[in-house]
Amino acid sequence: MNLGAFSVSLAVKDLQKSIAFYQHLGFEQAGGDCGQGWTILKNGDHIIGLFQGMFDKNMLTFNPGWDQNAAELESFEDVRAIQTKLKAAGLSLVQEVDESGSGAGSLVVEDPDGNPILIDQHR
Repeated sequence: MNLGAFSVSLAVKDLQKSIAFYQHLGFEQAGGDCGQGWTILKNGDHIIGLFQGMFDKNMLTFNPGWDQNAAELESFEDVRAIQTKLKAAGLSLVQEVDESGSGAGSLVVEDPDGNPILIDQHR
């Protein structure tokens, strides 16, 4: 199963303080909308999403259809196909994608310790 680009999504209390901190570690802003409470930071292939007031917990994030530079992949496994495989494996989903739809969609599954994993397809 190819889950696409990987990043860590952090729930932060103060977006500007968090941006400044990660900039000291060599990260640069690569996208997002601070006015909406979120930004994407990048350091080489390493990606961190900072989200103020959007999520309760930090989570792992995968983006089917994108590489680590958010460039569209020619072929990729659709989030609905991934959901079907996860369900077939007996995993319970916290949030499901509409299987009758197409294009953008997301699902959330938790690991055995309750850590959320977001599979978020943007295309």
